Amino acid sequence: MKSSSLSLALAAALSVAAAVPSLAADTAASAAAKPQLGTFGVDLDARDLSAKPGNDFNRYVNGHWIETYQLKDYEVSYGSFNALRDQSEAQVKAIIEELQQRKDLAAGSDAQKVRDYYASYMDRAARDAAGIAPLRPTLDRINKIRSADALVAAFGQADLDGSSAPLSLSVDLDRKDPDQYLVSLRVGGLGLPDRDYYLNTDARFVAIRSAYVEHIQRMLGFAGVKDAKARAEAILALETELAKPMWERAQIRDRDKTYNVVAFADLGKQYPGYDWAAQARAQGMGKFDRVNVVTPSALKPILDVIAKTPLPVWRDYLAFHAVDNNAPLLSREIDDAAFAFNGTVLGGQKAQRDDWKRAVAMVGGMDGLGDALGKLYVERHFSPQAKAAMDQLVANLRVALRKNIEQLDWMGAATKAEAYHKLETFRPKIGYPSKWRDYSSVTIVPGDLMANAMQFRHYERDDQNRRIGTRTDRDEWHMTPQTVNAYYNSTFNEIVFPAAILQPPFFDLNADAAVNYGAIGAVIGHEMGHGFDDQGSKSDFAGIQRNWWTDADRANFEVRTKALGAQYNAYCPLQGQCVNGALTMGENLGDLGGISMAYTAYKMSLGGKPAPVIDGLTGDQRFFLAFGQIWKGKYRDEALLNLIKTNPHSPGQFRANGPVRNFDPWYSAFDVKPGDALYLPPEQRVRIW
Repeated sequence: MKSSSLSLALAAALSVAAAVPSLAADTAASAAAKPQLGTFGVDLDARDLSAKPGNDFNRYVNGHWIETYQLKDYEVSYGSFNALRDQSEAQVKAIIEELQQRKDLAAGSDAQKVRDYYASYMDRAARDAAGIAPLRPTLDRINKIRSADALVAAFGQADLDGSSAPLSLSVDLDRKDPDQYLVSLRVGGLGLPDRDYYLNTDARFVAIRSAYVEHIQRMLGFAGVKDAKARAEAILALETELAKPMWERAQIRDRDKTYNVVAFADLGKQYPGYDWAAQARAQGMGKFDRVNVVTPSALKPILDVIAKTPLPVWRDYLAFHAVDNNAPLLSREIDDAAFAFNGTVLGGQKAQRDDWKRAVAMVGGMDGLGDALGKLYVERHFSPQAKAAMDQLVANLRVALRKNIEQLDWMGAATKAEAYHKLETFRPKIGYPSKWRDYSSVTIVPGDLMANAMQFRHYERDDQNRRIGTRTDRDEWHMTPQTVNAYYNSTFNEIVFPAAILQPPFFDLNADAAVNYGAIGAVIGHEMGHGFDDQGSKSDFAGIQRNWWTDADRANFEVRTKALGAQYNAYCPLQGQCVNGALTMGENLGDLGGISMAYTAYKMSLGGKPAPVIDGLTGDQRFFLAFGQIWKGKYRDEALLNLIKTNPHSPGQFRANGPVRNFDPWYSAFDVKPGDALYLPPEQRVRIW
């Protein structure tokens, strides 16, 4: 997020229950052990029994917890994912603390680098004494920009400086040729979370923009800028002009519209007035022939903004972002000043996270020494039994999705044949990679946090640039084993599940089978579903972006996705601020498909036998309770606003309620009737996968 591709030989008919082995049978040896949550794997005490499932299933499953849990000052939100992340974080911290006690770590070893990088973050006294000094070389370089050529070079240097830029080149997978990389050209450079924060006239956004100007002014003050208020207002005006032509996030999801490959030699002809070769050189890139212009209609207006904006404004812009983005590496005074806006105004946080938590995130992330810690994490916290059970679950979900596709009445035989081929060639990656990242080129300097952070910025840039002209690496992961998450990569047609997510409430070897299918089964199905969502379905079994659908089948699919989008557009967690059904479409389809696949797999795993009743709950009820439990969550309003404007995932309450109201077995399990708030007439329920 590596073994060779797992391909199951699926027969044309998979209706016999024996095709899906029972997970309970796989874990019989540990059946005597107690699940971590409750008597069968669900925390029943979290429920609000005064809530009717058909009115608000999320509150029925999680309502008591929602009412009683108090967000910690540093939390912008909290839920099942966060609880598991806390656990993973503590486990990684324990590993690092053990390394700190060791005296035998070889110089240059990954263990030594982990120890010293972490220690350099935790040395607050040294950072406070240094103040702004570690950033002074960057600020001095920015202050010397006196020409358009120097400005282009600064844009190309922005990733190393920790600053920002309106244009950037990056190395991506080529969606139409998965064996090669493709350089992409993107626009960006905004300091607020989304273009809507600049352009929306709602009072919430007006207040945020006012606070943003004060924040810019304060950050410029640390850089020694005089007359900072007027210059801060000029930066907001500049970023507002950059925001205007940018595409909305829902538009950027459309893969057909964001693949616009041109010869690099022709880029200057199509978009003149900018030295593209100089930008590539400044970013350290070697020779490349093609470039993908991701949002072409936004590029010329932003080039016009670049050309007409005076250099002093650009210097201030770069200096502001350099201070703001590097603030977590600097003194407490600068760090806290940046947090007052980025954490409190934008997220609602009342306090910073503990330093050790922030240090673990920095050292153990993908842009740190994530794999070095990942190896140690897997050795201690990921059992062979969990790996084997997860392998079986993935195999079972694959069979279930095949069965679901067979039963579709809106898809024809030709498209189904392509879908089967794609499903059969899904490649699961579970737990950890087959090869780890090599950090031998990284030198960690004890006591110099900024130098260490710069090492990783160079490492990541070099790692990206070395790919140009080479064959893609299909064994690579894009998450560490200690990450509580999962993903689907359409270009490699792979589903990836790091070790850390394979724990309660998502997965428990000792839990009831209904619970594991309703929880991690739905997550597996969700990731598989991304291969068939509105965008993932545009790539075939080999990961090539092409249309493998008949026109009639695609039209049928889009009728259903449009109806689902309309449902989510009506979910408004804040007054006047609603979920964007187009932005969240892929994740909503993943949730809906995931619960359907998981339910099919669960029923098949029973082998035709009735599920036992446990604590007065049927197997179906336990399945849906487990599903609802994983979306337990609580948000601050500021964080919720940010989420619905920027995140392709719907808020947790709608991830619990949205899928079930479209799923017939849920109605039977909880006796949901007309008149209940979540009730949908059968003809309005969206059924896709």
